Amino acid sequence: MSEADNVSEEETAGRGEIWIEKYRPQELDDVVGHEDIVSRLARYVERNDLPNLLFSGPAGVGKTTCAVAIAKELYGDDWETNFLELNASDQRGIDVVRDRIKNFARSSFGGHDYRIIFLDEADSLTSDAQSALRRTMEQFSNNTRFILSCNYSSKIIDPIQSRCATFRFRPIESEAVATQIQKIAEAEDIETTEDGIDALVYAADGDMRKAINALQAAAVMDEVVDEEAVYTITATARPEDIEEMVGHAIDGDFSKARSILDDLLTDKGMAGGDIIDQLHRSVWEFDLDEADAVRLMDKIGEVDYRISEGANERVQLEALLASLSLGE
Repeated sequence: MSEADNVSEEETAGRGEIWIEKYRPQELDDVVGHEDIVSRLARYVERNDLPNLLFSGPAGVGKTTCAVAIAKELYGDDWETNFLELNASDQRGIDVVRDRIKNFARSSFGGHDYRIIFLDEADSLTSDAQSALRRTMEQFSNNTRFILSCNYSSKIIDPIQSRCATFRFRPIESEAVATQIQKIAEAEDIETTEDGIDALVYAADGDMRKAINALQAAAVMDEVVDEEAVYTITATARPEDIEEMVGHAIDGDFSKARSILDDLLTDKGMAGGDIIDQLHRSVWEFDLDEADAVRLMDKIGEVDYRISEGANERVQLEALLASLSLGE
């Protein structure tokens, strides 16, 4: 059961709130889409025997929410004094590990066996900072537990990984995202259409935070959250537009394919990287034979790398379409 099921009239009246915080699960049982992970974490909490934890996975899937929920269940009203949250992408140097973490770990506290330090985006820590963190984890193992959150566990050094129980969060399934979005829409008395919910799920791509933010933004802009409102507010292309663009290119009609690309980049204001992401997500959904699909995937990988290295997005995307048109 989600928080959206138990929203008071006073809460639904507060439209000034940010919905991702308003509907953030407060307990592990409220977290959706990760039942296996939640059940394992709940056993740690029940036994009050928490190891160091490493949460890895994409953005918006519940890593921070689970860390905060653990603290709230362990410490109750005292959770804020026993829980230190740091964002490693902002504070990624060795001094943070040596100073703030050590000061918190050393400070006195009562009533609990250990405190929790939550290090978000830990894969942004420098190698020196990670080495210092490893030594700090050893030094304060008797009274401190660490929860590290990252997008890519491969960027965490092996000595830290070996000291943690690792949980790999996957993108949240479409059905779970749709269900949660509908509950929030009902709690906020927002009118939605079926295609609007489908568009929110598609635009979110497994990211619950993105789906909820998009719902709130679309609800502010329009009385009814429908497909058009969602795609406009999220600057996302309709799947059929992407498919039509690729189809024209493969059929050899570069001019039509380029016209659709220009509309996406100029009129809809999409970033080239976002178009690449949508292409990648949709390759196997297109009605393409295997050879064309493999060829398109190969080109997507090449263009994605070039854009990430600083190449001009429009030039690279037009080159991709040209290559497909030429049958290369």
